[in-house]
Amino acid sequence: MVKLYESSIYLVNGETIVTDSAALPSLVGKTVSKEEATKGTMAYGILKAHNTTDHMDKLQLKFDSMTSHDITYVGIIQTARASGMTEFPLPYVLTNCHNSLCAVGGTINEDDHKFALSAAHKYGGIYVPTNMANIHSYNRETMAGCGRMILGSDSHTRYGALGTLAIGEGGGELAKQLVGKTYDFARPGVVAIYLTGAPKPGVGPHDVALSICGAVYKNGYVKNKVMEFVGPGIKNLPIEYRNAIDVMTTETTCWSSIWVTDETTKKYFTIHGRPEAYKEIKPADVAYYDGCVYIDLSTVECTIAMPMHPSNTYTIHELQKNAADILHLVQENANKQIKGAKMDIVSKYHDGAIWVEQGEIAGCAGGTFDNICAAADILRGKSCGNGAFTLSIYPGSMPALAELIKNGRAADLVSAGAIMRECFCGPCFGAGDTPANGEFSIRHTTRNFPNREGSKPGEGQMAAVALMDARSIAATAANGGKLTAATDIEVEYTNPEYKFDGNIYKKRVYNGWTKPEPKTELKFGPNIKDWPAQPPLTDDLLVKVCSYITDPVTTTDELIPSGETSSYRSNPERLSEFALSRRDPQYVSRSKVMRQQERDRETGKGLSDEVKAVYAALTAAGIKNDPENTDIGSTIFANMPGDGSAREQAASCQRVMGAFANFAKAYATKRYRSNCINWGMTPFLVENPEVFELGDYLFVPGVRQAVLENKPSFPAYAVKTDGTVTKFSVSTGVLTEAERQIIVAGCLINYYRNH
Repeated sequence: MVKLYESSIYLVNGETIVTDSAALPSLVGKTVSKEEATKGTMAYGILKAHNTTDHMDKLQLKFDSMTSHDITYVGIIQTARASGMTEFPLPYVLTNCHNSLCAVGGTINEDDHKFALSAAHKYGGIYVPTNMANIHSYNRETMAGCGRMILGSDSHTRYGALGTLAIGEGGGELAKQLVGKTYDFARPGVVAIYLTGAPKPGVGPHDVALSICGAVYKNGYVKNKVMEFVGPGIKNLPIEYRNAIDVMTTETTCWSSIWVTDETTKKYFTIHGRPEAYKEIKPADVAYYDGCVYIDLSTVECTIAMPMHPSNTYTIHELQKNAADILHLVQENANKQIKGAKMDIVSKYHDGAIWVEQGEIAGCAGGTFDNICAAADILRGKSCGNGAFTLSIYPGSMPALAELIKNGRAADLVSAGAIMRECFCGPCFGAGDTPANGEFSIRHTTRNFPNREGSKPGEGQMAAVALMDARSIAATAANGGKLTAATDIEVEYTNPEYKFDGNIYKKRVYNGWTKPEPKTELKFGPNIKDWPAQPPLTDDLLVKVCSYITDPVTTTDELIPSGETSSYRSNPERLSEFALSRRDPQYVSRSKVMRQQERDRETGKGLSDEVKAVYAALTAAGIKNDPENTDIGSTIFANMPGDGSAREQAASCQRVMGAFANFAKAYATKRYRSNCINWGMTPFLVENPEVFELGDYLFVPGVRQAVLENKPSFPAYAVKTDGTVTKFSVSTGVLTEAERQIIVAGCLINYYRNH
């Protein structure tokens, strides 16, 4: 049972939920104000300890450490270098777990890895070699600590189960920390995630996490808030079970997460040789929460998230009972969204069952020691069969893999026909184990967004991905690909003790923290390029709508595809060629035209006849304009862009292509909006987007002043091809002073160059 409270609550002594504040005195013997109880959350205490000012409503945060992987660290370091950085001012972990398939793009992936190693030497960073660990496993094992805050350039930067408030953000926010600036953010609301009971055998952490996603994503219940895990059920969950739930909180669009810590947490740090990282964290005797998600763990069933979102959830039994209807609904909804090849998932139901061709247990969510051991218990002595079904397993870290080898679980899995792979995040974002065209893959990974598994619908390819827990994936494997809930099989779970061998990291990880070597030369591969110069915002702005997306939500994977395209992330111009390539293949060609228009304007070559006609229509409508001194560029409209990954390239690629703004009814995440701002794109909000369409021009007079003053609303004008001009209102939402200055400067690099 997952229940959402319709109002705020008070939590008394960490266990009693109170909805009426008038009842508090009888429970705690005193009157407690809402303001005082707000300070009683775990999140408030950690935020206060990291806030650099006395103003808790407007946070200016400094972090204990940061982390990036090989899709993002080159751009971040390049930005920080251009902004004046001379050494890393805090521990900065650089992992190599995303672009480790070095056959993709020739040498460019390994070139970036060597760049990172040279940067770790030069600036004093921590370098984790390729395939040693995925980013979040390494940070859990070595960097997380109770009461700490970690900033990462990956959206799944979540270490709340270890008492760490961790945030996934775009690269610009990490670059700010590298040059000594702060992370500025209005203090978020906090929602209690109240756990009670204990999971049934066979029900795993993904079943719990997906149940939560299904309950809170679509209604925005925890959007941009902190999810604070409390309640008596926590003690019934092993620490890796908690970690695997916690990492999935990103899929709810929350800002961060934090859990009560206990003896189980303490044992984790002791096992990993860091007992000093533990301290007890719990809410005050009375804590106020903006909402509450109540979960009885004993009622959670084996769950599946069907294509194409982690919130599209059903219990496996519900899906089996209504297979034809649900598969048809999923297929119809998917094919309304996909451009190009179509999904065929209805055909997977035959012979009285649903059949899948691929299973994946991988990454920061699936590849934990406990998950893999549970899968081994299920598959011990069994076979995946020699049919179409395949099973691949990616452990989270080499220390975990070493222990799986020592205790025999790796042998159990391999003997059953599973493939043990390297510590690699590829299956999660389309850089490894892409299914064949038309196949149905079940995965204990974090996401199943459209084509994130690597298929290219524009080239006639389409696969379907559903998310499931490792236990049910193993049960399905034991049945040769017949979809099976882990609770429907007989198995004795052995739950072996984990022994961590820290020497594995000591022998291979380079730790240069506090030991920068400034004379070290950075190693630049031929694909590593500087960010192209960006112009500042002019007084007025003219943009052409080069993509118009009406889907309810647009993911960052649709804005810039992952997979092999990520190999070009160190080359901004080349990567930008892939912007919206799977969602709107004509976007790049349309945007290039507008980018050239702006370049021609800047060099005095004159305006095209089309742009001249737009200005003529504005003049005829009595709207003042100054064509020679007005930025010209592209823009996109999407109802709610930016769900998913923290990758800044979702915004920077548009900017490199000549974009000056986004228009949206809302932004899916704080991090995507921040990415737009840090790349000098004004994040416009519009209530009535039907006034314009693809190919229209949008003119925003006085935009520079409106941004600087953070006006709540100001006019814009849509100009159609027939010369019709329609006035409508836009806004930007609340902007901090620094955000205003970054937008008008043209991008974060320009801002720091001027400040």
